[in-house]
Amino acid sequence: MNFPIIIYIIGYVLKIEGLLMLIPTMVGAIYGEGVYFWYLVCAVATFVLGFLLSFKKPKNQVFYAKEAFVSVPLCWLFMSIFGSLPFIFSGEIPHFVDAFFEMVSGFTTTGSSILSDVEALSHASLFWRSFSHWIGGMGILVFILTVLPITGGATMHLMKVESPGPQVEKVVPKIKDTSTMLYIIYTAMTVLQIIILIIGNTPIFDAVTLSFGTAGTGGFVVKNSGIADYSAFAQYVIAIFMILFGVNFNVYVLIVRKHLRQALRYEEARWYTLIIAISVALITVNTLQLFPTVEEAFRHALFQVGSIITTTGYATFDFSKYYPQFSQTILLLLMFIGACAGSTGGGIKVTRVTIMLKTVRDELARIIHPRAVKKVRSEGKVVEASVVRTINIFLLAYIAVFITALLIVSLDKYDFTTNFSAVAATINNIGPALGEAGPYSNFGGFSDISKLVFCFNMLAGRLEILPFLVLINPKTWSHPFKNRLKVK
Repeated sequence: MNFPIIIYIIGYVLKIEGLLMLIPTMVGAIYGEGVYFWYLVCAVATFVLGFLLSFKKPKNQVFYAKEAFVSVPLCWLFMSIFGSLPFIFSGEIPHFVDAFFEMVSGFTTTGSSILSDVEALSHASLFWRSFSHWIGGMGILVFILTVLPITGGATMHLMKVESPGPQVEKVVPKIKDTSTMLYIIYTAMTVLQIIILIIGNTPIFDAVTLSFGTAGTGGFVVKNSGIADYSAFAQYVIAIFMILFGVNFNVYVLIVRKHLRQALRYEEARWYTLIIAISVALITVNTLQLFPTVEEAFRHALFQVGSIITTTGYATFDFSKYYPQFSQTILLLLMFIGACAGSTGGGIKVTRVTIMLKTVRDELARIIHPRAVKKVRSEGKVVEASVVRTINIFLLAYIAVFITALLIVSLDKYDFTTNFSAVAATINNIGPALGEAGPYSNFGGFSDISKLVFCFNMLAGRLEILPFLVLINPKTWSHPFKNRLKVK
């Protein structure tokens, strides 16, 4: 294990976080809030520690996949710990577990909260919560790769570990160019949403924070009423952008590079759109009696479906209490399906679901016609056996973590619906659950042990389970992996 290079990367990440923390510091100063002092102190302390850890570049820069599987989850852990310090020192969220939970939820773009009164927070803290969504949406390390002075295959290892989906492809020859292009598109879409919301008379602060949450598919709000008090225009804009941010960003790269036909043929995006369309139609019909007009029923259905499948977590009303069981069941299923691979959304991912269904279909065909040669295809290409194997391993690990978390959380006082949906909401990075952890409730009533379990769920879910299992595996720290491919 090359510990110096891991420490160097963690230091670089903390240094960037310290700089980013200066932005909520300025927000607090603009609004005349004394809390800005604590943000400044934490920003300086985080930057100094990061500077000390990354002051000297290690001589040995050999970077294996093992180092990537350790450094990426550690970076997310340290980002969350230091990001929670302003909450603690300012007294706005004085309890460490609660502050850590809130920041993990922010960076992993989950949107679950322990707060019962969001509006009691300062503008600086409200901004930092939403900004953490934007930072974590595309990926902390993907962002760092645009400036991190490490070259070669090491950057590909880091990107593979952090990026969602069964496989990661370079959209341009160099990884740094890929991460830069992704962030240009990501930033441009965020700015576009901010401008449209402001044109629609949404307050500037609200437009910025809501766009951060939408872009990162996070879900932190600045009002206790969630999105309910905003105009129908704003709700439509947020719903559309949530769905757009749930699309594989490779599609947008193809569009930017003027490969429109190839973008339109993207299979995963077509399935994603079809699932949304069917779900919206079913929920709209099922809830017509709840609303005075068809438009209102459609708008709420579109918003809730877009919010859940992209794992954003915004809500226009408490669907966990007022939607019929049929509609709630659809939303629960969408929690597991999730958005597209290569997007800012969470969940199992549409591409994994479609590949699994195709695998089952082909296996049934082999039973009927044993001599038939069937190969699973995705995006017009044959899916390698290694990819199918990776998906199967991911699902087994996912189920194991889910069941373990559910057993621990069930020790608390809540009913099965609340516990099950809370575990699903955190491991899929959705935010709101059902029952007592619904969109207009919070996770504050759970015990500290359950909150830490949820934190593990959020981090493991964001990094697709395996990196955190590698991190806590004793063999990771005691024995080197055999047959490792050396990256030069």
